[in-house]
Amino acid sequence: MYMNNNKNSLIGFSGLCLTVSILLLLIHIYFYYFPVFEKMGWYSNISNQVLIHMFDAGFFNKAYSSKGLALIFLLLSIFGSAGRKNPEISLVQSSIIFLEGGVLYLMTIMMISDWQYVYAWQALLYTLFTAMGWMTMLIGGTRLVRQLPLPWSKNDPFGRQRSGFPQEQALIPSDFSLHLQGSYTWQGRKKNSWINLINPRRGILIMGSPGSGKSRFIIEPFIRQIMEKQFALFIYDFKYDTLTKFAWMHFKANRHKYPPNTAFYSINFTDPSRSHRCNLLEPSTLEYLSDALGASRTILLSMNKTWVNRQGDFFIESPVNFMAALIWYLRKYQGGIYCTLPHVIELSKIPYKKLFTLLGSEPEIATLIDPFIQAYENKTMEMLDGQVAGAKIPLGRLSSPDLYYILSGNDFTLDINNPAAPKIFCLGGNPSRIEALAPVISLYIDRLTRICNRPGQYPCALVCDEFATVRAYNMATTVATGRSNNIIPVLAIQDITQLRTQYSHQEADTMLNISGNLLCGQVSGETARWVSERFPKILQNHASVSVNSSDTSISTAQQWEPTVTQATISTLSSGEFLGVTADEPGNELELKTFHAKIIRNEKARTSGELPEVRAVTHTIIYDQYTKIKEDIEQLVAEELGRIAGAGSIPESVVD
Repeated sequence: MYMNNNKNSLIGFSGLCLTVSILLLLIHIYFYYFPVFEKMGWYSNISNQVLIHMFDAGFFNKAYSSKGLALIFLLLSIFGSAGRKNPEISLVQSSIIFLEGGVLYLMTIMMISDWQYVYAWQALLYTLFTAMGWMTMLIGGTRLVRQLPLPWSKNDPFGRQRSGFPQEQALIPSDFSLHLQGSYTWQGRKKNSWINLINPRRGILIMGSPGSGKSRFIIEPFIRQIMEKQFALFIYDFKYDTLTKFAWMHFKANRHKYPPNTAFYSINFTDPSRSHRCNLLEPSTLEYLSDALGASRTILLSMNKTWVNRQGDFFIESPVNFMAALIWYLRKYQGGIYCTLPHVIELSKIPYKKLFTLLGSEPEIATLIDPFIQAYENKTMEMLDGQVAGAKIPLGRLSSPDLYYILSGNDFTLDINNPAAPKIFCLGGNPSRIEALAPVISLYIDRLTRICNRPGQYPCALVCDEFATVRAYNMATTVATGRSNNIIPVLAIQDITQLRTQYSHQEADTMLNISGNLLCGQVSGETARWVSERFPKILQNHASVSVNSSDTSISTAQQWEPTVTQATISTLSSGEFLGVTADEPGNELELKTFHAKIIRNEKARTSGELPEVRAVTHTIIYDQYTKIKEDIEQLVAEELGRIAGAGSIPESVVD
């Protein structure tokens, strides 16, 4: 009831002010055009006396004072007017109407100054223009007070201007920190920001669908900053040679900052003349039998993706043990002179009788090879073939001259963070040959991470683009424990499902969850949901519009909402990333989350040809391929002769 009384009082006051404004305007016209009304006989003594008293009071001394007084009462009437609010009314259009009326209303005062107030048509024009200006102001003003500003913009149907959250705008450096410059929108305003990865040693996980800008906007700036900090570096360049060229040019620019013995190496399987050679199974890096087992498991599981979720099965573990026995046998033979993957492949092709005779002569692999020897002695050939074929068939796919050439050389070792000789090592992939190269690349990465993750080494970074195309499970251990050894692991994948094609669900989840820093571009589905859940919730204002026959109103409420929704993540533009960063004790970050458009420094993009390592011809490659076969033939012949003379193997095997 109280509200209704106030509303009725306001309506009454508005009507009174409108009436007063009209009366003042009529008196104003009558006063300044009195000679016209006098000629027409439209006057009386009473009206004359009223005009005289009003003039004496000062209301009509100036034309603009009396007209302005009428305007004041008109404005009071407008602001007190009632009417249903309408969000469809345009603020700009209503303001223009009101201003046009005001200009017309006030400019007519000049007509009073110039005319002699004699002619009736002059009074008629003045009255007409003044009335038009007054009515236009009334219409425009009424529309203005009925206009209902919505808390969202019609030009922002998805609410992007109202979304967002505060982000770090200051550059926060540290000894190991990496930084990305960006811009973000908060409360409708665009602001500059810095994405500070204060402690990248806790692991960096980069996610984004193809074309989201992972390499261009994140990986390349990280490589540049890592080399400016003089860190040793490993790069898995899936689309060789984009990142390799980038690293080579920045290494040349920063070579003077590195220790004198620092060198650049690259391996690719496309252009052998620009590729170094490196033995994956360097004997000095195989210290224990478990190292051979790890190498065997890595290469076989990367070639048989269905084995990932069947680890522990008899016909999975048997090939792993068989290949590990081959590796360890060559490791022990004459100090490992033939301990290379190509020699392992050739050794696996030896007939059972000769092969088991050789392997049975090495006591350290007796537990691994004994089940195979027993199966051979018991003539259970079908089971034996199943056990051995699980290793021989995948290894046979790697039997090619170009792979043998690369994998049998010793241009450098995989200890890239050796303080005496730090290295920049780029390992090139080939999307068209990924099925054939993935096992070798996986073993390179797995062996390198095992070798590098030791205390007292030179600071280094491991950058793996398209990490889900290889299987290097030891990387999870490196991410988890490498921080204490000053290792910065950077893993880039497209989405979670891609990672789970190479690793089991448990292994993939481990890699996803142990990374302290997350940077995500456009992804969708389960990956978008997983990323969204890593953001804390934010308190948001929600508004709703209520329309009835007499009024329109807006009600607001606050509630906790996801900071970033799945829809937001799935609609990010190229170069637009969001994520969560990690800090460190003594250098805490208050604002750890970000959603920004990365600002790319185009001047940092360089190009140039890679240097030629050596002149390589098809003849050289094939000669090396033939030599490896001859090495194994010679080894078998010599060892069988020695063993037969010593009589150290049961006759059932030798015969």
